[in-house]
Amino acid sequence: MFNIGDLIIYSSHGICKIDDIQEKTISGVTRQYYILHPVASENHLTISAPVNNDQVIIKGLMNKEEALKVLETFDEEGIDWVDNANRRFNEFSGIVNKGNNKDIAQVANTLMRRRIELDKEEKRLYQKDEKLLEDIQQILFHEIALALDMTYESVDAMVNNQIEGKIANLPS
Repeated sequence: MFNIGDLIIYSSHGICKIDDIQEKTISGVTRQYYILHPVASENHLTISAPVNNDQVIIKGLMNKEEALKVLETFDEEGIDWVDNANRRFNEFSGIVNKGNNKDIAQVANTLMRRRIELDKEEKRLYQKDEKLLEDIQQILFHEIALALDMTYESVDAMVNNQIEGKIANLPS
């Protein structure tokens, strides 16, 4: 269980701060709820999430060692590309929804490499792929930045340089 003041990853909202823990009765069921808000939110969104919620990912932030290991993932090739767009989106989203940072980074790595390849052909990623990548980067890169005391922009630039450097060194 997390405590008031903790920073956590909450599902698709990314890094959130726990403002309070309250007991609430909803539909006749009394449970404890985290009262939290996304730290990057400018619209003052408040979220109530059951403490024991198995429907969404609620996890602690990665530490410096974990962040460095996740960054190493971008030196590798990523996961296999799936040609069928719908199947790819389902498979990649399924990996992301499990919440394993290294696996999520592999999906991002694959999508980023594919985007670079398509840019060379003056083509673009499918919209669903682009949105998935954007969502991953917003959460994962902010979490890495926080763990390493860097900015999001620095992490983004570093990862892009890693991938572009690896692609440039591949045999033609």
